[in-house]
Amino acid sequence: MLNCATERDEKYTVHISTDLSDFTPDEWNALSSHSHPFTQYQFLHALEQYGCCNQYGWYPNHIALRNQQGTLCAAMPAYLKTNNYGEFVFDRSWEQSYMSQGINYYPKIVIAIPYTPVTGERLLCSQNKYKPLLIAATVQLTKQQDCSGAHCLFFPDEDKGYFEQASFAFRLGCQYHWHNNGYHTFGDFLGTLRSKKRKMIQRERRLVREQKIKSELLHGPEISTQQWQKIHELYRRTFETKSGVPTLSRAFFESISRNMPQNLVVAIAQLDNQIIACAINFRSNDTLYGRYWGAEHYYDCLHFESCYYLGIDYCIRHGLKRFESGAQGEHKISRGFLPVETWSAHWLQHSSFMQAATHFCLYEKNAVAEYIKDCHSCSPYRRDTIPLSQPL
Repeated sequence: MLNCATERDEKYTVHISTDLSDFTPDEWNALSSHSHPFTQYQFLHALEQYGCCNQYGWYPNHIALRNQQGTLCAAMPAYLKTNNYGEFVFDRSWEQSYMSQGINYYPKIVIAIPYTPVTGERLLCSQNKYKPLLIAATVQLTKQQDCSGAHCLFFPDEDKGYFEQASFAFRLGCQYHWHNNGYHTFGDFLGTLRSKKRKMIQRERRLVREQKIKSELLHGPEISTQQWQKIHELYRRTFETKSGVPTLSRAFFESISRNMPQNLVVAIAQLDNQIIACAINFRSNDTLYGRYWGAEHYYDCLHFESCYYLGIDYCIRHGLKRFESGAQGEHKISRGFLPVETWSAHWLQHSSFMQAATHFCLYEKNAVAEYIKDCHSCSPYRRDTIPLSQPL
């Protein structure tokens, strides 16, 4: 427990929880937007319950604010980190700078969703007045735990002012998102593209069909235990072939399938009635989130079909506004995904490093902004059909 926080004449107690089970699902979810899957209790608790956090350097230190009656007024998913794996805001150069001066960069406090580079609410509050108190509690926890700093990753632009008041520095990033411009069919979407890009997509989809590969999209309850075994095997294969770490257990995915059934959408590709590839997606009320891909072997254009085109078609059929297909990937631009800004906020306890980080972030911001501008110049859309970006 940290020191009490105050807001006008009210007093609150700040609690640090190393286990999400300290909260009830209802009280946690009451603070979170039910349309956003990754801040839901069921998602975060499954990460902890099924071996996806502590073993890989994500140690829960969730920050909660309760009033004098014990009611949960605000909370944030926070972790003490001993590495930078699964963050997707890359700070290796900062780590090296600390090491060069004989100063420990780890542990650090990270406010984020593990392994999930998706912009969404991080300051979960029943009222906005609690947001400055949460940020102040984060800084206090950073000092109490003798961490190098605190970092909030992929927060919404609307919260930027609260971090600015607490003297955080901001890093600008870039992802590629597809926006639904009121399309009724996949053909409507194709019709907005320049001829060369439209023909490229048609050719890629045709090549998949010519390989006799059949694809379908399944929601959580429709996926059998046997299918999950194969899906998880393919998920692991992707990480292992790329020298990564497959941190999400099969039990985690099966838990999400049971407890968040309509938030899980999996594309399955089959050849001769055998699963050969999959793309694991999550969805909210208005957005599809592409997360993980796996395949037994390389099949011509199957990645594009499973990870992009099936998802776009799903969004159109279900009236979703946006498709976020994951971090990085300039090849997404020619397939209809345009660059958007992402943000992270950073506070370092060492004043000299904080000053250097602030200058670095400003320099990087200018470079990333120029990069985003250049990417937009490569848009595949006809000038009269460029979709309007939806706010995150």
